[in-house]
Amino acid sequence: MKLDNEVVVDRFLDFDPATLYEAAGHRGMVDPTIRPAWPGARLCGVVATVECPPGDNLMLHHAVAAAGPGTVIVANLGSYLLTGAWGEILTVAAQAAGVAGLAVDGAVRDIGAIAEHEFPVFSRGLAIGACTKDRMGKLGTTIQFGGVTVRSGDIIVGDADGLVIIEQDRADAIYEAALGRRQKEAEMMAKLRQGKTTIELLGLPPLKDTGVAGRGKSR
Repeated sequence: MKLDNEVVVDRFLDFDPATLYEAAGHRGMVDPTIRPAWPGARLCGVVATVECPPGDNLMLHHAVAAAGPGTVIVANLGSYLLTGAWGEILTVAAQAAGVAGLAVDGAVRDIGAIAEHEFPVFSRGLAIGACTKDRMGKLGTTIQFGGVTVRSGDIIVGDADGLVIIEQDRADAIYEAALGRRQKEAEMMAKLRQGKTTIELLGLPPLKDTGVAGRGKSR
């Protein structure tokens, strides 16, 4: 089912990526080396995919021009780290268009300014190198992003812990599973405060009695 961008944000904004990853059956975790570019950055929105040739950001400019409100631009830059493919100018343009954030498998720059604008950016690195703007890539195509297959219309959620991709056609099921998981964790934490242990609550194997504890050397 195709979801309105605003509905997606409302449904998933309060979930952390780890809970959604677990609810999805351990699927959708993006390479953990793609991190928030500034402290406190958080993403949640519908994906618009971009494929860029390494060292060229022409398609990012086109992606911003074509993006709708609530969209998160997710770009495969070939993990290229010697040029900053996104900076303050694109940030201002993206915010004016209502873009909700950016995740790139590559490098960005102007992080101080981007943080001041409070525009969420996740990237593999930072670089002051300048990009060319003359090579075409692709918009809206299926991409590989941090080890995950991503399509336009999927959902991306990210915070300080990392990024997760939620497949569009599984969004409803993952949302329901995440609700159940959050309730279960709340109940578990309540029991822990009452004196239960994680060993009991999770049914973990007990320590084996090795007979070592308390044993001293005879003289």
